[in-house]
Amino acid sequence: MSTVTYPEVGATRLGPLPDGYHHLHHRTRIGHGRADFEAAGAAITEFRMHRVSGAGVEASARRAEAGGAVRVSLGAGLFRFTAPCRVIWAEYGPERIGFAYGTLPRHPECGEECFVAELADDGTVSFTVMAFSRPARWYARLAGPLVPVAQRWYARRLGSALRRIVAEGHEHRG
Repeated sequence: MSTVTYPEVGATRLGPLPDGYHHLHHRTRIGHGRADFEAAGAAITEFRMHRVSGAGVEASARRAEAGGAVRVSLGAGLFRFTAPCRVIWAEYGPERIGFAYGTLPRHPECGEECFVAELADDGTVSFTVMAFSRPARWYARLAGPLVPVAQRWYARRLGSALRRIVAEGHEHRG
């Protein structure tokens, strides 16, 4: 079993994010109420959100559990990148569901990223992507300032995919 490529394991769970990395924090409202929260949590932890967003996902388990292996691939042809990761933590609580994965050797970046649905006291369901990363491969270093732009774009894309999944749940419930 490969070990992660950074020392600050678990920093996305409660913060603060470590210095020396690019930080990403994207939060968006995706629904309202317990049913939306549970639908969002299932879509996140079963990797459905990633797949609906267009990413390829190979996971060692049906849902995120600490220690599980995950390979995420994005792009096409010569521009298809595969990112091997290890699930660092998974949380299945009454107001917070999500997980984080950390980079393994051969990942283009070095760091950790989490995906979390939260249910607020007023019933608002929010989705957060939080990450710290820095280039680990020559092509990630070459991309330079484009990498954070691509990461923000992907976080927004995940939020849109999750919002669609939750909205489709309304059609089936309602």
